[in-house]
Amino acid sequence: MPKILLGDPSLPLSTLVQLSRDDARIALSPAARKRVFASRAVVEKAVRDGATMYGINTGFGKLAGVRIPDQQLAQLQKNLLLSHATGVGEPLSVEQSRLAFALRIHNLALGFSGVRMALLEQAIALWNGGYVPVIPSQGSVGASGDLAPLSHMALPLIGFGEVWQGGTRIPSAAALQHLGREPLELREKEGLALINGTQIMTAIGCLVVHRAMLLAKVADVACAMTVEALRGSEKPFQQRLHEVRPHEGQLATASNLRALLAGSKVMQSHADCAKVQDAYSLRCAPQVHGAAKDGIRYALDVLVTEANSVTDNPLVFPGGDVVSGGNFHGQPVSQALDFLAIAVSTLANISERRIEQLVNPDISGLPPFLAKNPGLESGFMIPQVVAASLASENKSLAHPASVDTIPTSANREDHVSMGVTAARHAERVVANTAKVLGIELLCAAQGLDLGERLKPGAGVEAAYRTLRKRVAGLEGDRYLAPDLAVAEELVVDGTLVAAAERKVGVLAV
Repeated sequence: MPKILLGDPSLPLSTLVQLSRDDARIALSPAARKRVFASRAVVEKAVRDGATMYGINTGFGKLAGVRIPDQQLAQLQKNLLLSHATGVGEPLSVEQSRLAFALRIHNLALGFSGVRMALLEQAIALWNGGYVPVIPSQGSVGASGDLAPLSHMALPLIGFGEVWQGGTRIPSAAALQHLGREPLELREKEGLALINGTQIMTAIGCLVVHRAMLLAKVADVACAMTVEALRGSEKPFQQRLHEVRPHEGQLATASNLRALLAGSKVMQSHADCAKVQDAYSLRCAPQVHGAAKDGIRYALDVLVTEANSVTDNPLVFPGGDVVSGGNFHGQPVSQALDFLAIAVSTLANISERRIEQLVNPDISGLPPFLAKNPGLESGFMIPQVVAASLASENKSLAHPASVDTIPTSANREDHVSMGVTAARHAERVVANTAKVLGIELLCAAQGLDLGERLKPGAGVEAAYRTLRKRVAGLEGDRYLAPDLAVAEELVVDGTLVAAAERKVGVLAV
């Protein structure tokens, strides 16, 4: 596989996701190398000229007014990493940490941070060697960047901390020894350049957005299957209806539902029935799923922009200017991830309501709880309870983190973003929603089994058959937890959507 070139601000989400995987390798683009050398030359000249510059020869935060003697500048940068590596909690996943490490290399290689090529070479050697920093998940307020977790990410460069080797944690010093490399002695600006940035929240966020885009498609497949199982109407999905309210996500969802239901014998069988309207969870799916899609696409735009942005401080510009600003503040990312959590929570909410439609005999026209022998058997009674629990948990997680702020660093950092908190909440919302959608698919498939056994739309049938290859229909009560786990797996790994797309073409997000 060719190496992914870092240092040019044009990495799309597909490449960012690839950077989270252990089969990728990286290098710097030629243009990036030139920018790095030029940026470093500015820092070295400023130090020689005796200029006072924040983070280069001063203390940090409230201590920015303290001038550090030249002979202590290397110790200053080492002290910064050691003192700031105070993260707590469970470590990030290896995939999240691998992407965060790559994003930090990419950020520094954009050429506005004043680091030496030796630092980037040390980082790339570890990354390509398969050594991923162990990074605690808690401890960032997302203001001067993700200071605590990024400090843990940077420690292996200087021989401290731990790295993942496969699934095992080993001392970073051992990894460097295996690579035949010495611990790096940091120079002016380099410690600060490694930890001022939003790469933790951005890495988590990029992978969450990627999963959310898949869930938006799954939600349409699940809804279409439920419409078939409940003998709902396809009329609310007519193109002309949505063209007069042309939100992009709404148009995309209606188009997906039309494609998934096309050719359905189930729809044809009750085209002239007396039912006037379906419940909102069916009829308004384009409006609700569509709004979620719009939110997910907004988060996608913010996260990809952030991943390719310079979030260090101070920044070193061509011509010799060193400018202190606030590009490390995580508010854009935090706010977008809060919005994403709200959007995906909505997919879980409406899916849970469709599950209720399926299991409630007063609404569905199907046996109670989709059981073959109701009373003796509980059928899907409790999976609906599980879906309600997950949807409710999402509502708590969707409370925005970005509106909270606790001043830090002696009130110098008096407004913070809580971006990593927003990212971690969004991650849990996406995980919960995948489970809810899996439950809906199981219930909808059972509803089809209990109906007239007419042929559904081609897209629905493909998804149904894919599910049934792994999970048999419910003939009597059985241990259901494994079925829920398999359904979730088919949602998360894309198998179910891929089956539907082979029949109807790529579904829109």
